[in-house]
Amino acid sequence: MTVTPAADPCVGNLATPVNSGYFIKWLINNLPFYRQGISPNFRGIETGAAFGYLLYGPFTICGPLRNTDYSATAGLLAAIGAVHLLTLLFLLYNQPGNQPHIPPADVTVDNPPADLFTRNGWSEFTSGFWLGGCGGAVFAWLLCDTLHVQELVKIAAGVWSVS
Repeated sequence: MTVTPAADPCVGNLATPVNSGYFIKWLINNLPFYRQGISPNFRGIETGAAFGYLLYGPFTICGPLRNTDYSATAGLLAAIGAVHLLTLLFLLYNQPGNQPHIPPADVTVDNPPADLFTRNGWSEFTSGFWLGGCGGAVFAWLLCDTLHVQELVKIAAGVWSVS
């Protein structure tokens, strides 16, 4: 397959083997942001849960309190703080006078969700993102506090204990 323009060659939307391949199209179209048949609130909850869950680890293991007894709590608070900052940015994106930008259909995403790119839809996505992000961080904190995972967290943090 060669690189060809998807529509107007002056726009710069090109069909490449990467963005128009079957696997990439399947992967992108099954992300919560583009999946068909779910509400904007559920899109936000699912996206936020993934962000909160994934932000907890780096803040806990690489944060400034990583070698203290407070590393888990500091990682939780830092992940929730990052989710709050991202939620604030989503709120600011929805506040100016214009509607959120509706992306056109392209080579990868054939049918972007129209209900997400309205003021009400984006507001629902934002509130869902906040709830899911805080919940994902708390779930990661609870999961890393179990006996079996605590040893793995210590290994990942570089604290080796030989018993």
